[in-house]
Amino acid sequence: MSEAVTRSVPTSNPGLLASLDPLLREWLPRQRWFAGKGRPVTGFSLVSATELLPPPRQDGTPAGRLGLYHLIVVAHQQPAGPAPVTVTITGTGTPPGGDCYQLLIGAREALPPRLAPALIGHVQEGPLAGHTVYEALYDARSAEVIMEALRTRARIGALRFDRRDEIRPDLVPRLMTAEQSNSSVVYGDTFILKVLRRVVPGTNPDLELPLALAREGCPRVPAPTAWMTAETSGEPYVLGVLQPFLQGASDGWELSLRELAKGEDFAAEARALGRATAEVHTALARALPTVTLGHSQMQALVDGMTERLAAAAQAVPALRPHVPGLHSAFEALADLAAEGATWTAQRIHGDLHLGQCLRSASGRWSLIDFEGEPAKTLAERRMPQPVVRDVAGMLRSFDYAAHSADGPPAPDWATACRAAFCTGYADAGGRDPRTDPVLLRAFETDKAVYEVLYEARHRPDWLPVPMSAVRRLAAPDPS
Repeated sequence: MSEAVTRSVPTSNPGLLASLDPLLREWLPRQRWFAGKGRPVTGFSLVSATELLPPPRQDGTPAGRLGLYHLIVVAHQQPAGPAPVTVTITGTGTPPGGDCYQLLIGAREALPPRLAPALIGHVQEGPLAGHTVYEALYDARSAEVIMEALRTRARIGALRFDRRDEIRPDLVPRLMTAEQSNSSVVYGDTFILKVLRRVVPGTNPDLELPLALAREGCPRVPAPTAWMTAETSGEPYVLGVLQPFLQGASDGWELSLRELAKGEDFAAEARALGRATAEVHTALARALPTVTLGHSQMQALVDGMTERLAAAAQAVPALRPHVPGLHSAFEALADLAAEGATWTAQRIHGDLHLGQCLRSASGRWSLIDFEGEPAKTLAERRMPQPVVRDVAGMLRSFDYAAHSADGPPAPDWATACRAAFCTGYADAGGRDPRTDPVLLRAFETDKAVYEVLYEARHRPDWLPVPMSAVRRLAAPDPS
């Protein structure tokens, strides 16, 4: 480990965060991974701050060209109501009332042109006064520091770096620019580091489940090579996971759109993806406990679906005429449970869709990104669920692809893919999801209702996609 990576800034000293506060209030809401869009940031609370590289000196004898800081901060925001919130900066653990973010901040006396897209701003006061600060993951030197810490199992302030396998040095890093809710750095086409942006204390399934699957020898999920965490006053925060990079692999969403645009059949790929999904579910059931859901558990599940439907209908008027038909899907499931039917629940992916799947150059499918739905609490994401929930998510994804490619919607293409996926699932899992139509309809209905609310709030032009599913699922014969 480089001797420069030695010092940590104690969380009891808020001077660093105070100096960055006005810059972060402007910069953070513009990031793709910022969850609280539409509401002003009113302040920050410091969970931890670690100095990975000291900043350049301003006395003519620079200590180095780059300063590097790792921060975990809670961003407080003005609520939806009219009353503003006044928040002071503290350093006493994880305060309530805001989302928690991981930040990697670089500091230079002057920012080179290649780092212009990473600019956060110019610090006016505090320990970094006179420096320019920026998103450090754009800088190869910063990414090298993180990799070296993983490679050497470093302990730096609150940060802990661990690994399962050896990592050779001198892998050239590059930031992936097609970011979603996190950030990714590829090292020499050998590894990919997923840097979690919105973090919570506790056991994160994005590390927990791939580790469990690796112990089971499941080849469908890249096994974690290394990971980084932070130890604070409470439970550890999972901050990043390093996994093998599947060079030449195709994202399932982009691949399906390309094939659809060319008029190519995708059923064979959908069937193979169904087999891969079933293999992952089978391995998870071996690795982690399963539970049986009886009447009371299923009634609680149905109650949650019903509440989500009512809330969505209140927010989206177009949904209201279909509420009785949609509600019948949930009632049918409750009736089955009341008659004594039971279902098995286990750990699942939790947010499965085509974008969470990769097909290698050899044609083999893998599942990635086990973080679960970011809007749900960590406890909810780690709860055992019927595997049909993952199946329903994938079926809805085929429907989205059929409406997203260039040209008119292709419902027959989606129908063929949906059927092929279920057939492939049965091939490997021993049970066809379509043999439990009441459960499948309920979960697919719940997913479509979620999509209606999401699209109405964030992408109104996409609202017709889930509404087409709503009309089908609300019909007396949803098949």
